[in-house]
Amino acid sequence: MEYEFFRHGLLVAMLVGGVCGLMGTVVVLRRMSYIGHGLSHAIFGGAVVSYIIGINFYIGAGLWGFLSALLINATARRRNIGADAAIGIITTASFALGVALISRYRTFTRNFEAALFGNILGVTEQDILVIAVVTIMVTVAAIVFYRYLLFTSFDPDLAAVFGVPSAWIETGFALALAAVIVASMNIVGVTLIAAAIVIPPSTARLLTNSFGTMMWLSTVIGVFCGAVGMFVSFHEDISSGSAIVLLNAGVFALVYAGTATWHWYAARRYPASALAPDRSVGEVAIPSRD
Repeated sequence: MEYEFFRHGLLVAMLVGGVCGLMGTVVVLRRMSYIGHGLSHAIFGGAVVSYIIGINFYIGAGLWGFLSALLINATARRRNIGADAAIGIITTASFALGVALISRYRTFTRNFEAALFGNILGVTEQDILVIAVVTIMVTVAAIVFYRYLLFTSFDPDLAAVFGVPSAWIETGFALALAAVIVASMNIVGVTLIAAAIVIPPSTARLLTNSFGTMMWLSTVIGVFCGAVGMFVSFHEDISSGSAIVLLNAGVFALVYAGTATWHWYAARRYPASALAPDRSVGEVAIPSRD
C-alpha cells in the first residue's frame, strides 16, 4: 500500500468489479452473457478509429460503443434475427475493422496492449475519474429503475402490457453497459471484460433466487475479487486482470461445489422436499421448503 500506483489500481479494481457485477445481474438473467464479450470487441474497433483520427479514447470509444449498443438493440428486435446473431454480426465486424486498421498502421500496435489485456497498474487520474463517475451513475440508475429492470428482465412482453416502457429500458441498459465496458476496458482488457460481467452474478445466482439479493451479492463478489485479486497479482507477480478473473472463477467453483453438495444432502435428508414443485414467490421462482 506504500505505492501510489497500487492504491490507484486497488481502487479501480474494486470499482470495476462492483459495477460489472451489478450490470452482469441483468445480463445473466436475460441469458445475454455474450453481449459483454461482443460489446468489448466492438468498442475495441472504436478505440482504434479514435486513435487514428486523434480524438480522446473515452469520447471516440464511447460514441462507438453507444452506436454499437443501439444497433444491437435494434437488430435484435427483428423477429427473424436473434439477439446472439445481432451481437455476433455487429461486434465481429467492428473488431475486424480495428484489426484491419492496426495491420494497416503498424506504428501504434503497442498502444492497444492495454485495451486487449488490461493495464490496471498504469491507470491515470482520468481513468479513476471516469470509472468513478460511471459507477455512481449506473448505481443510481439501477436504484431508480429497479422495478423496471426486474419486470423487463423476466417478462418484457408482459411489462409492455402493464405500461412499462420496455423499449426505453432495454435501450438505456444497453447504453449503460457500453459505458461500463468503455470505462473498464483499459483496466481489465477486452479479453477479460466478459468474465468480470458474467462470473460474479452467476456465482450469486447459485446462492439466491431473489433479484434484489442477487444484484447486491454480485456487486459484493465483484468488489471482493477485485480487491483480493490485486494483492494476489502483486505477491505472485502475475497479470492483475488475469488474477481477478481467476479468483472470480475460483469463487464460482467453490460455491458451485458447496451448493451441489448441499442439494445432494437435502435430497437425501428431505426427499419429499426435493420432489416438491417450485413456487413463484415475489420476484423469482423459489424452491419449496415444505
